[in-house]
Amino acid sequence: MSGCTQDDVLITALECAERIGITIRALRIYEQHGLISPRRTSKQWRLYGRDEIARLNEILALKSLGFSLRDIAKLLRKHPTDLAQMLALQRNGLEDTRRRAERGLQVIEALQSKVRSGAVASLDDLTTLARETNMTEPSKDLRAWKQYEQMRPRTEVAADSASFADYAGAYTTEDGTISIVSSRDDKLFYRIVGQEDIEISSEGNDGFFMKSIPVQVTFNRNKDGHVVSLTHHQNGCEDLVARMDLTQALGIEKDITERIRDQTPMPDGPRILQRVIEEHARGEPDTSMMSPPLAALASEQMDMISGELEKAGSLTRLIFKGVANGLDIYEVEFENAKMEWGIAITFRGKISHLYLRPIF
Repeated sequence: MSGCTQDDVLITALECAERIGITIRALRIYEQHGLISPRRTSKQWRLYGRDEIARLNEILALKSLGFSLRDIAKLLRKHPTDLAQMLALQRNGLEDTRRRAERGLQVIEALQSKVRSGAVASLDDLTTLARETNMTEPSKDLRAWKQYEQMRPRTEVAADSASFADYAGAYTTEDGTISIVSSRDDKLFYRIVGQEDIEISSEGNDGFFMKSIPVQVTFNRNKDGHVVSLTHHQNGCEDLVARMDLTQALGIEKDITERIRDQTPMPDGPRILQRVIEEHARGEPDTSMMSPPLAALASEQMDMISGELEKAGSLTRLIFKGVANGLDIYEVEFENAKMEWGIAITFRGKISHLYLRPIF
């Protein structure tokens, strides 16, 4: 036996290209852009091992999103390959492609049946066909790219605590999600109303990040240098959050805090939740009534949720269980199952948070 472990195995450029399904020229181009650094023999032959192959998988996954090698190099520079993150990106991409392919096949089969029966394809039939068989959706690819970047490890830099006063205050999204920024003990904190403060650490140039979850916050200044808004980066979305009156924001938060203390539901909460469940059961969630991040998530998970609700059967009862972290929690009974649903609605009437889980 040679004693060589699987991780020690090295292959030539030709073997690497053939196994992966790319050209040797592509390998050279990736190397020129600083994306890979193959090892060399004494005769300068390039050799590729586990780390190089993992990086190539990462490059190809990001290329599939339609971004340039220059952008990929900027994103990957000084960062080792995160295999778990890369696998999640590839899985999400393939699952999305599969869902789109299944929808496209359903449309094609329905139209084929219509044509075989002698009917004429309508304008709506043809526009639906074009939409559902178009496998390129740049907006989703862009969101996947942003999500990948947001999950990258961040580097903390020293911050001037004197500038924290510039950031402190209340902010709201267009849909009404409110966040409050405050400072104490030379630290900066960020919270969504009704939730706990989370410390945010500086990464320079008015940019901050959370260490506990992959969320970043960038403060935006006007030409006079005043902070007028912030950008909340999470789940591939970038939400612009404008300044609002702090007194109004604290008043809304007080109402939420009292609801949590007294464990009282939102007015009209049961009716809204029932409507949301019925929409998901039909596979037609009204995303116009949701915050942008929730709307994107609802669209992605639509097939999975409607499938679970189809198995659960008809809704029979909603039971309010309490308020936690600003969300109203309900036990929802169906003909064949029980689920827990949580929902939060902003002061502008938009659904900002929504979750479900089975109860066994």
